[in-house]
Order: sequence, then structure tokens, then C-alpha cells
Amino acid sequence: MPRDENTALRWRLFGLVGLAAVVVIGIAVWALRASFVNHWLAVHTGTVNEPGPYYGFWSGFGSDIGELLLLGGLVQLVRHHNCHVEGCWRVKTHNDPAVHAPACKKHHSLGHLHGTDQSIDAGG
Repeated sequence: MPRDENTALRWRLFGLVGLAAVVVIGIAVWALRASFVNHWLAVHTGTVNEPGPYYGFWSGFGSDIGELLLLGGLVQLVRHHNCHVEGCWRVKTHNDPAVHAPACKKHHSLGHLHGTDQSIDAGG
């Protein structure tokens, strides 16, 4: 394996071990302080002391579902409109004739672009 792949694999392993540690600690805290954690979950999900069975959920925790969908849509929009180079978050501006993919000014095959769409498409 090349060095970059080893580094990426090592970081994934560290991330997986870290996630497992967080899960184990969370379960231990829940087991040791069950009444506190259960009450906190009930309050923050909106399932305690409400007039209807699902009113608290939809006016509390459930209302965040829409916010998560908006955030996911924004992330997808950014991913769709970014440069073709992996890891580049710049917005694509023009199609690159060399790779037949959209590119930002930095990664475009014609170099830094300082013209209009017509001059770039014409190659000048």
C-alpha cells in the first residue's frame, strides 16, 4: 500500500476506535445514571408532560427533522457545484475542455481565468 493509503487507513481506524469508545462511555453513563439520562431524553424529545401523545414530539424534537433536511440539501448543493478536483471546495465556474468536467479558476486547464464565458469557451 502507498503511504497515503496507509495514513488514510490509520485515520479511519482511529476514528472507528474513537467512535466505539464514545459509544461505550455513553452506554456506561446511561447504565450508571439511568433515571437522569431517561428524564433528559424524555424532556428533550418532547415526550413528557404534554397534552397529546405526539404533540410534544412534533413541536420539539420532531421539528428538527425539517432543519436536518435543509442542512442535507445545502450540503448536497455545495457538493454538486464544487470543482471536479477532489478536496477542492471552490465553486465551479466553467467547463474545462481538457477533462470535460466543471472546474474552478485555480484548477482550470487554461490557468487562472480572467475573461468572459465566450472568451473561455473559445480558448482565449
